[in-house]
Amino acid sequence: MLALGGIVIDRAYLIQTAGSAVAVGVLIAIAAWAKIAKPAPPLSDARARALFADEFPGKALDRLWVAVDGRGALARSGASALVLCEVGDGYVARHIPWGQALASTFKDGVLRLDLADIAAPKATLAFETWPPAGWSDADPAL
Repeated sequence: MLALGGIVIDRAYLIQTAGSAVAVGVLIAIAAWAKIAKPAPPLSDARARALFADEFPGKALDRLWVAVDGRGALARSGASALVLCEVGDGYVARHIPWGQALASTFKDGVLRLDLADIAAPKATLAFETWPPAGWSDADPAL
């Protein structure tokens, strides 16, 4: 027993409190060392194609546009638009109709796509222009 200012503290209590403080310190050190949630590097054409191939196997990309800031990509695959957008420390992939992608809001260099998904409701991709210059239904390459 130890008396501090009229309060009696048991030695076992002090040992338990000190052990808990050390354990919390070790957990904080491990979390800092692990660098949890490091940001994903910007997308390149090759990386975007690889991510699309992983998420949508068997879908051929007719055309690919990577956002100018590297934080997302949009690809056309037949009548579908395949979307990669940054969420947290990674990317999510979704598909929407191509017509919906063409009709999406483009303002101040940002294309806003409504994905209608509770986990990723909207995608914002930075492009220089939208829709793509020279696009027509007759030319599937665009």
